[in-house]
Amino acid sequence: MLYRAPQRRTRHSHRRVAGGLVDPKQLIASFPEAVRKLHPRVMVKHPVLFVVETGAVLTTLSAFLDPSVFAWLISVWLWLTVVFANLAEAVAEGRGKAQAETLRRTRSTTVARRLRSWRVGIGRYDWEEQRVPAADLRPYDFVVVEAGETVPGDGEVVDGVAAVDESAITGESAPVIREAGGDRSGVTGGTKVLSDRIVVRITSRPGHTFLDRMIALVEGTTRQKTPNELALNILLSCLTVIFILAVVSLQPMAGWAGAPQSITVLVALLVTLIPTTIGALLSAIGIAGMDRLVQRNVLALSGRAVEAAGDVNTLLLDKTGTITLGDRQAASFVPVNGIAHELLADAAQLSSLADETPEGRSVVVLAKEKYGLRERPEGDLAHAHWVPFTAQTRMSGVDFAYGDEFCRIRKGAGASVTRWVTQRSGSVPAEAGWIVDSIAAGGGTPLLVAVEDADGARVLGAVHLKDVVKPGIAERFAELRAMGIKTVMITGDNPLTAKAIAAEAGVDDFLAEATPEDKLARIKEEQAGGNLVAMTGDGTNDAPALAQADVGVAMNTGTSAAKEAGNMVDLDSSPTKLIEIVEVGKQLLITRGALTTFSICNDVAKYFAIVPAMFGGVAGYEGLEKLNIMGLHSSTSAIASAIVFNALVIVALIPLALRGVRYAPSSAHALLRRNLSLYGLGGLIAPFVGIKLIDLLIQYLPGI
Repeated sequence: MLYRAPQRRTRHSHRRVAGGLVDPKQLIASFPEAVRKLHPRVMVKHPVLFVVETGAVLTTLSAFLDPSVFAWLISVWLWLTVVFANLAEAVAEGRGKAQAETLRRTRSTTVARRLRSWRVGIGRYDWEEQRVPAADLRPYDFVVVEAGETVPGDGEVVDGVAAVDESAITGESAPVIREAGGDRSGVTGGTKVLSDRIVVRITSRPGHTFLDRMIALVEGTTRQKTPNELALNILLSCLTVIFILAVVSLQPMAGWAGAPQSITVLVALLVTLIPTTIGALLSAIGIAGMDRLVQRNVLALSGRAVEAAGDVNTLLLDKTGTITLGDRQAASFVPVNGIAHELLADAAQLSSLADETPEGRSVVVLAKEKYGLRERPEGDLAHAHWVPFTAQTRMSGVDFAYGDEFCRIRKGAGASVTRWVTQRSGSVPAEAGWIVDSIAAGGGTPLLVAVEDADGARVLGAVHLKDVVKPGIAERFAELRAMGIKTVMITGDNPLTAKAIAAEAGVDDFLAEATPEDKLARIKEEQAGGNLVAMTGDGTNDAPALAQADVGVAMNTGTSAAKEAGNMVDLDSSPTKLIEIVEVGKQLLITRGALTTFSICNDVAKYFAIVPAMFGGVAGYEGLEKLNIMGLHSSTSAIASAIVFNALVIVALIPLALRGVRYAPSSAHALLRRNLSLYGLGGLIAPFVGIKLIDLLIQYLPGI
């Protein structure tokens, strides 16, 4: 039967579209949480919004003492401004509530079968069990998990092998194999064993398991502000303090000019001066960035890692599974002199029918696709003896009779086939050696094909196996290059093979015959040059490099050491995910920058509504009326329109903050030009249009 590798469809490939869309039901469900966040102890963490809330309190008191439609209108919309700002954060935090609740139930109902005095080598059924809640487990406890039971905590398999269902964590329904030893020994609490029995050594402390961290992530309860976010918060706080001083000092000047302003007007001026829009959306942007990683099945252990991904200059990528498909595929048949290509292909196909390895199956496929060779009639191979591939012989083949003649065909590693031929007194032409050396020098793997029949044993030629580069990977690397990111391929292959694959894939550099020390040294070298480095890994030997990298992405199938060393964990264990992580990081930074630009330009436009309205009619300041370029109806309608617009623009920008600004690989210069032209110019124009439309609507209210 011919084999063709199925196309794997991952969960995140079809759920990404809805990542930033806001469901109206979600807004309604998050509204109570937005109101609860009005508590001063919560609001003080957001200085800009705390100032707006304080202003809302002052205007509300003023409205009670001196009631007017204008005072109440300003007060209501100031409160709505704060609620809308909280709503952005509440929606961002609320997106993972359902998933967190499911995970929490899994954690709380699991009972562990803890083993007492267990040690490696003990008889598989000769142990003493103690049933305890999963929350009572401690590091270095040993538990046994059988088919149908849930793994009670994070750990490593120290005995046995089992199929494990990780859909509760990754969303993928296909089971995975976990076994003692190697790089696939790590198991996660909350996953389910489907077959056999394993002994797990617990590696996590209560409250610090993978599930705990994932629950905290999707709920946003322990999200720490990133360095860039802290820096922007400090800047916004400084601007707020400056504008508070400016507004406070403005009142004596206004009184001297004969136009003292009310508390309501001064608060309105302050709110329009300070950067309320970006202050309201800043937290939601950060939470949404983490959420976009969750949508891609990546658990970021810190927001700093997400930001660092956006600033990465160098990507270290494993060759196998990332750049190449991981399984070598037959690329061509190379016959020795005098042998027809069709004859070699026929012999290679026959000798591969009993080879169940991906390489053997690819030989059968190539013979069919290139020479039209299909399944033989049953009579031709009725009494054939099939020789499957084994690691000991490193060969596969078939023995069969046709008429009175007997024929044996073998295909396998060059040394094994050469030995098989010479043992049968056959000859191996020098040309076969040249073919083998030529394929190896080009980065491929040669397999010799030989036959023994009435004419004796002889070599027919070779099959050229290639580590096939993934389709489209060269284009992805070209995009990364356009973003200013250098790609480095890491491989254990010899330099010749590494060079050939690197050239085909289009990476900028490669590190051949790489050891853990080599990886660590390369990362330090890049960092010493001022670059931020990202890499992936899954084994214990990758842990030092993952810890050193600015963005270390550990595979969920990897060891606990790798997952502890990295600052991200890929639940799908797909090494190519690193490229998507970089794109998410860049989208986060671009979104924050774009909305900051919009907010600042937005505030500039609002000045043209407030300042002329305050002083345009004052004697000696008639020239300020010329600044009323929007032709607003009155001073009160101008101020009210600016406050209403200030609140509504936050609601309008919530979907963009959650979805993120669309990112396309381009240079920093092009990104800056796009940012200024779209969000800078848009931030200037939108208030003029919006405030004028609101002014037309509210000018007929009594007292406005």
